[in-house]
Amino acid sequence: MKFAIITYIEHSAFKGNFFSYEPYISEMNIWLKHVDEVKVLAPKIERKPLPVEIAYSRDLNFVEVSPLNFTKLRDALRSVVRLPGIVFEIFRIFREADHIHLRCPGNISLLGCIVQIFFPKKHKTVKYAGNWDPESDQPLSYRLQKWILNNRFLSRNIKVLVYGKWKNQSDNIIPFFTASFSEEDIIPVSKEFDGTLKFIFVGSLSEGKRPLIVIKLVEALISQGVDASLKLYGNGVLLEELEDYIKNSTFSEAISIEGFRNKKELKQRYRESHFLVLPSKSEGWPKAVAEAMFFGCIPIATNVSCVSWMMGEGERGVVIPADPDKAINIIIDKLKNRDTLKAMSAGAQKWSQQYTLERFKTEIRKFL
Repeated sequence: MKFAIITYIEHSAFKGNFFSYEPYISEMNIWLKHVDEVKVLAPKIERKPLPVEIAYSRDLNFVEVSPLNFTKLRDALRSVVRLPGIVFEIFRIFREADHIHLRCPGNISLLGCIVQIFFPKKHKTVKYAGNWDPESDQPLSYRLQKWILNNRFLSRNIKVLVYGKWKNQSDNIIPFFTASFSEEDIIPVSKEFDGTLKFIFVGSLSEGKRPLIVIKLVEALISQGVDASLKLYGNGVLLEELEDYIKNSTFSEAISIEGFRNKKELKQRYRESHFLVLPSKSEGWPKAVAEAMFFGCIPIATNVSCVSWMMGEGERGVVIPADPDKAINIIIDKLKNRDTLKAMSAGAQKWSQQYTLERFKTEIRKFL
């Protein structure tokens, strides 16, 4: 089988190998175990891989294209000039492929969504890694991709894998998931909500993840007499700003930034911690939420994308508004009943442990 991947995700080339963001590559390596030839069309830069990047596990043909950016006038003009060449390459790759795989949403992915219309008989899968919520406020390019993919006349012989279950969708749309852990990792964890309550944040230290709100929420808990601590795991553009804030905080001894940690280390942190806080502005499948739940760490998160569905509409997690003042009252109310917290932790484990790597591999095999 000749397998073609069209993606907006930037790759780095180093010593003959191609690297990119670890969750994406780990997933694609599973797909690629079942195909004979691979072509990847994506943006590329020449540099050493970052700590959060890994390589494809097999040889492939890489077709480099320039990234598309329409946020600034100069970038938009350059992107318009590049469009015909990128469309030509996508047509050429699709014509040769037996199976077309699109990674959405993104500007290059939008071109892939349009070009696939002209190949109705080809087998196609789409991984929509963003927020599929039909009611969410999203950029025009994202809404256009969703409309094309959800349209059975324009998109034929295609399976679109989305996060969460949504009403009034065509049969192209398949609720799906992402897995981080194996069946071997399933070890029952019984949390005791006595003593110091351990809160964690896992993710990029960026505006979209709102790590400062996490810090302020834990500060508010401590100021109201809750014995709590917070550790933030991750790195990003807000690192220095957050470090300065913590340094000047009255509760600096209870809050720390621990930097990037690999999956093995994070597993132990999830086991030890009581709550994961993630007040994100936007998500697809929030990996940190699913991973925390796998080990009984109760998620406290904003209702974006499929988060509320993952948390059983509040049965196995705490849904909070983006407003910290309103969120703190909800959290304090939940902390009053320790038996409810234990049941929530157990429910989180039971739900998340359905989605193992073994099940993930089995489901992917079906699509191929």
